[in-house]
Amino acid sequence: MTPNTPKSPNTPEDAVVVRRRIRAEPEVVFSYLIDRDRLLSWQGVEAVLDPRPGGMYRIRVLGDAIATGRYTEIAPPVRVVLTWGWENEGDPVPPGSSTLRIELAPDVLGTLLTLTHTDLPTLAREPHRTGWEHYLDRLTIRASGGDPGPDPWEQEAEEGG
Repeated sequence: MTPNTPKSPNTPEDAVVVRRRIRAEPEVVFSYLIDRDRLLSWQGVEAVLDPRPGGMYRIRVLGDAIATGRYTEIAPPVRVVLTWGWENEGDPVPPGSSTLRIELAPDVLGTLLTLTHTDLPTLAREPHRTGWEHYLDRLTIRASGGDPGPDPWEQEAEEGG
């Protein structure tokens, strides 16, 4: 599926939308979004998750890049919504300034995942799209029972690249 799938009529024009078809049931995919160890098997190197409305989400994605926010909705196994931002000083997307919505729908192959990231500044949209495409590719492999291997982006960050 192409990463630039058309947006639904209710999606803001400036939203980043990335979709993936995953060969796993929605319950399985959902667990990779809210369980710390499962999350870290496809994204990030450290995480603290409290997956309940108002609960905190904090993940060191790679290097010194730390994403943080609060869960606003948890609806197993169909939806996770949270605020999103970066703790890094001077980042154009500070904590709580954007919204990440992940929806899971049963699909002929297992699950259709739709990630919608809204309220991003114009210059932050393309880097976030690239990041979500990278990590959702890794999630697709992991949730389908495969091993995405070490994250090449983390290896580059460790090498100072």
